[in-house]
Amino acid sequence: MTSEATVALRYPLPPEDQARAEFYALIARLFADAPDASLLAAIAAAPALAPSTHTDAGPGDGLAESWAALRAASAAMDPEAARDEYQALFVGVGRSEVSLYASHYLGPQSGRPLAEIRATLARLGLARRPESSEFEDHLAAVLETMRMLVAGNGERRPAVIADQRAFFERHVAAWAPECCTAIASNSVANYYRRVAQFANRFLALERDSFAME
Repeated sequence: MTSEATVALRYPLPPEDQARAEFYALIARLFADAPDASLLAAIAAAPALAPSTHTDAGPGDGLAESWAALRAASAAMDPEAARDEYQALFVGVGRSEVSLYASHYLGPQSGRPLAEIRATLARLGLARRPESSEFEDHLAAVLETMRMLVAGNGERRPAVIADQRAFFERHVAAWAPECCTAIASNSVANYYRRVAQFANRFLALERDSFAME
């Protein structure tokens, strides 16, 4: 969604940030469009995550379990069925089952979500790609923006933690968990129930991690 000119140079990341960027990229891709056969196979073949060692259960706990459930669902899912489900959930005929846009979840007291995220992207030196058909407040778009803030892009360095936290709190945490909960509880959701559950766990872990910075 958001990009500057891509060049070969990339800045090395600590393993934790590399993993964060990869999960943001994956979740953004799954909410941008239905997974094809190769993506389903790649998720199914991905390594397991180590279970949390925390003694006190928190909102981010359960990430390893939800990742295992997504891997298992990806191994069993038919690509055509995934596409049909994506269309029914997020596109529909006339109206989708679940909206993937921030503007749907943030009330009038939040101002104008689309205008605000455009202003934030402008301050960060980012903009929607010309070929993109989605508005900037689409769930896939804000998650892809987080990936870019974490990992950088080409000559663009990763953003400092303060900028990552600010974008996350204002444009992700304010509505994305509610969106994922709506997906997971929708009767049409099958594969995307697992996607949404994993996304919710990951975003909860991100929120907790930012709170400790």
